[in-house]
Amino acid sequence: MTDVKELMARVGKIRILTNKLIDDQLSGDYHSTFKGQGVEFDEVRPYMVGDDVRTIDWNVTAKTGIPYIKRFSEERELTILFMVDVSGSQGYGSARRSKMELAAEVTALLALTAIRNQDKIGLVLFSDRIVKFIPPRKGRDSVMRLVREVLAAEDDAAGGTDIAEALRFLGGVQKRRAVVFLVGDFLTDASKYERLLRAAARRHDFICTPVSDPAESELPDVGLVELEDPETGELTLVDTSSAKVRRAFAARAAAEREELRRFFVKTGIDTMPISTDRPYVDEVRRLFKRRARKR
Repeated sequence: MTDVKELMARVGKIRILTNKLIDDQLSGDYHSTFKGQGVEFDEVRPYMVGDDVRTIDWNVTAKTGIPYIKRFSEERELTILFMVDVSGSQGYGSARRSKMELAAEVTALLALTAIRNQDKIGLVLFSDRIVKFIPPRKGRDSVMRLVREVLAAEDDAAGGTDIAEALRFLGGVQKRRAVVFLVGDFLTDASKYERLLRAAARRHDFICTPVSDPAESELPDVGLVELEDPETGELTLVDTSSAKVRRAFAARAAAEREELRRFFVKTGIDTMPISTDRPYVDEVRRLFKRRARKR
């Protein structure tokens, strides 16, 4: 069990690390990517030559007999909500950090960037149930609390993953449009949550963040090993010295990754894949730049 002193040391380390990563370029990329995507109604004014006809307010136009258009302004404040999977499989890590710790670092990086842009941040931790909910609020203290909660959940990571339940919970607590980062390893049947995910993505700006570890893609040749499913506790004896077994494991892992990739393409939802053995800031920048190009 991680004691409080050790936990706070890890939080402090992540804070220092992510603060170094948030330079002017990253903060600027964040603003150009998310600010302006959320707009709110401002006023109506008479139509002028050159205005976009798609903005005509037909109700006002019909009442007055004069064409009017709707004007919108950029929302000054966005809500960024992090939904983080804290099920048993998230506690695994063969590299220098677990998938849970990587999720905490990425959450810290994005949350600190959002706070610098005067946005609100919130958190939903889930496994096969809702573990914790922190309503969106402003302030740097909110960021560190989010990181503490994700890291603390690593010690208690257990159980399966129910993304559908997490999405139903989101629908109940977040009525206004938000930018939602769904962070987890997605080691579950997508058909169980596809309908709910599509519905949530219509209401919110959704980004899925698959977290992976290199050891999940291939087995090392170390003889007989007993593998445990961290979510069910089921044990399986595997002969890793068999080239056939290693090939079958790698092929299955590759097929599952491809299936997940196709699922995200089919749904049209943005993704930001991260791995415990790669610098995640590169993926964050890639996401920002890709979305900026789309705009």
